[in-house]
Amino acid sequence: MKKAKAYRDPTFINSKDARTLRILAEYLEPKARFEAQGVEDTIVFFGSARLKPESKYCEAAHSLAFRLTQWSKALVSKERRFVVCTGGGPGIMAAANRGASEAHGLNAGLSISLPREEDINPHVTRELAFHFHYFFMRKFWFAYLAKAIIVFPGGFGTLDELFEALTLVQTKKMKKPMPIVLFGTEYWREVIDFDALVRHGTISAGDVELAYRTDSVDEAYDWVTAQLTEHALGKPGAML
Repeated sequence: MKKAKAYRDPTFINSKDARTLRILAEYLEPKARFEAQGVEDTIVFFGSARLKPESKYCEAAHSLAFRLTQWSKALVSKERRFVVCTGGGPGIMAAANRGASEAHGLNAGLSISLPREEDINPHVTRELAFHFHYFFMRKFWFAYLAKAIIVFPGGFGTLDELFEALTLVQTKKMKKPMPIVLFGTEYWREVIDFDALVRHGTISAGDVELAYRTDSVDEAYDWVTAQLTEHALGKPGAML
């Protein structure tokens, strides 16, 4: 009997011994697709999958993604700049993808396999719909191409993504400027007491200013576009 080549053998590919290959695939396959679509940098939207489309936060995410996509498309550039990118799920993610899609822009969705499987939302550009197994590879792709991060109210996953971004900026492991917006001041004030962290001496007072807080789509739009204009235009593809 003819034996399958190792790279075609599902028993081997899905084994513990081939884990390195699977991790490498989650780096190389997205890299190839992003390059094929000319995507060198993104604006990442994080937020809860549980919020309903009619919620004020989903409406804000939709509006902000729509406006940022229009702004990006109007830039004079050969590259596709500042493409909206989300986790590809429902809630805030679907709202942001829908906003970018309705502005006739490319948008990306980096979904993840979970026990309670959910399809990637229908607003994600087909060529930029990704499905990851490893959380750390998914988070790499969020951070690697990001030029701004906008964080809406969310649960454990959103908090994990927020604190990883803050840690990379605080420790200067991320060399590029990274504007971070916390949208929903009441929510974030109640959920994370940054001032208490300062009082206990576990972060510096300046670390509180690593994120810009607002409840206004207009303010978020103006601040993000100003930051990108100052720090990112003319510098596509800047790395961590």
